[in-house]
Amino acid sequence: MTHFAQITDGIVATVIVAEQQHIDDHCSGTWVQTSYNTRGGVHYGQDGEPDSGVALRFNYAGIGHTYDAARDAFIAPKPYPSWVLDEATCQWAAPTPHPDDGKIYIWDEGSTAWVEVTE
Repeated sequence: MTHFAQITDGIVATVIVAEQQHIDDHCSGTWVQTSYNTRGGVHYGQDGEPDSGVALRFNYAGIGHTYDAARDAFIAPKPYPSWVLDEATCQWAAPTPHPDDGKIYIWDEGSTAWVEVTE
């Protein structure tokens, strides 16, 4: 079985599991195949590690995501106004990298910075 996203005005309206023949015979509108194993343009195996599978449309489609036909990519909604789209992965990135010091951080849009969680 395969996952398909129904696209309405460039937005994912629903995602179903079906055979291509079912889509062809019974589903009207625009349907685009998606892969739940694809994130950031990389295909992942059941162990969560990258594998040699085909990365399909950069990211798995979710309801409310955009389907960018020019990029042939599913893109999640922008989480914060300051974040920018990483063209290589079609994922949103903070304007400053997440600290890599083992501590827990949350994004603070007011200061456009990562803030350590201390509680």
